[in-house]
Amino acid sequence: MKIAVASGKGGTGKTTVAVNLALVQDGDKLQFLDCDVEEPNAHIFLKPDFANEETVSIPVPEVDEEKCSFCGRCAEVCAFNALIVLKENVMLFSELCHGCGSCAYFCPEKAITEVPRGIGTLEKGTAYGFDFIHGNLNPGEAMSPPLIDAVKNKINSRKFVLIDAPPGTSCPAVTAVKGSDFCLLVTEPTPFGLNDLDLAVQMLKKLGIPSGVLINRADIGDDRVEEYCRRENVPVLMHIPFDRKLAELYARGESIVLHSDRWRSMFEDLWEHISELVDSGKFKVEQKGEEAR
Repeated sequence: MKIAVASGKGGTGKTTVAVNLALVQDGDKLQFLDCDVEEPNAHIFLKPDFANEETVSIPVPEVDEEKCSFCGRCAEVCAFNALIVLKENVMLFSELCHGCGSCAYFCPEKAITEVPRGIGTLEKGTAYGFDFIHGNLNPGEAMSPPLIDAVKNKINSRKFVLIDAPPGTSCPAVTAVKGSDFCLLVTEPTPFGLNDLDLAVQMLKKLGIPSGVLINRADIGDDRVEEYCRRENVPVLMHIPFDRKLAELYARGESIVLHSDRWRSMFEDLWEHISELVDSGKFKVEQKGEEAR
């Protein structure tokens, strides 16, 4: 079972929820993936012992200008404008390259080879008895999906997998949640929270992924998020009130369930509820549009 924890916007408490869900599981049966590779922070709370690190690369073109006829075919087929062919040389903007290989494939002179370019690192370790893996994108890099894919390639299909996804609904978030059996959306009862929750719900519908909602700081806003969830048939699985003690624990990098039996029980119930929804298939959704294919 693969469970993603996501949010339409940042700052809703997504990582807090993911970490506490992990801490109420049997460590031998769990694998935790922090796919928020632009700003991974689950390790601050889980404090894993990292065993190894590897560089993640994408293939980028290298042009042999002695073979090149400067016909411009490589630039024509590049969907991301990473190449410019001038009269006597070829300019490459490697940060724009998506590593698709079209330029090398279509080059009539076979003047292009692909070389690896590191975009970040992947670290593996253990925390509280379970496997912990996260990616760390290099500063200034714009291409996070290949690194997210590299993290997800380490999934152990024999274990429960908990994915801490990036915020938002753009390519990184889609890459992280795609293939999940269920996605828990963490939101807050504010106009911004509702707006971005709607974007996330519609994204998951197009991907065909069933979802539920956790409302954080549930007592500081209004009930429009609740009304929206009823209208969209998305179950609200848990409420977390605004609590200074919880905020203090977060600020110290500590987890709720390690300090409160009450909260441990609540997160255990949340995990059980999610498992029941996945097993029952009650909230399966139809895929819509080209994005779902």
